[in-house]
Amino acid sequence: MTRKEKKARKRLQSTRQLMGIDRFTDYGLKAGKSELVFFLIKPDNLSVLSDEGIRGRVRALTDLLRGTESVRMLALDSRESFQRNKDWYSQRSAQEDLPALRELLRQDAAHLDDIQATTASAREFALVFEMDRQREDNIRSQISRLEKSIRDRGFHVRQAGEQDIMRLLAVYYANDVTTEIFDHYDGESCVENG
Repeated sequence: MTRKEKKARKRLQSTRQLMGIDRFTDYGLKAGKSELVFFLIKPDNLSVLSDEGIRGRVRALTDLLRGTESVRMLALDSRESFQRNKDWYSQRSAQEDLPALRELLRQDAAHLDDIQATTASAREFALVFEMDRQREDNIRSQISRLEKSIRDRGFHVRQAGEQDIMRLLAVYYANDVTTEIFDHYDGESCVENG
């Protein structure tokens, strides 16, 4: 196959195909030979914990990760980054001759800093487990054991649903933190609501 043919074939692939996702399943998603199950962890507010409490949280997470096969951890910003906007305000302010406009640009940049400061703790953490497909009849019990194991270590956890997984993928691949509902196909919601 020539490079031109490969490029044409790639252009015809869906987003899921480009990401290596075969399909969404009842429990997560199928990618290649693996079924991945996602658990969302609600982080503790470490600023209110004692030093010993923080060490305990780290120890619990270490034990969880060490005692589990085929686990990955995702830590994603679930807020928008305003860095490009702040850079633009800085450049524009340096070019501006009028003091009043420079002050307005400075105030706008300060407002963006305030927004980022109030959402600085907006992080999402997910544990991704690769399920053993050899024991497919026990997949639900495998998931229940994993969730119980995470809870027993003191973490607030829930299994991610399809929309949660789509949101995590959107944040990971496209830094999209604003979309609330994800369609399976472009324009799906317009067709259904039309």
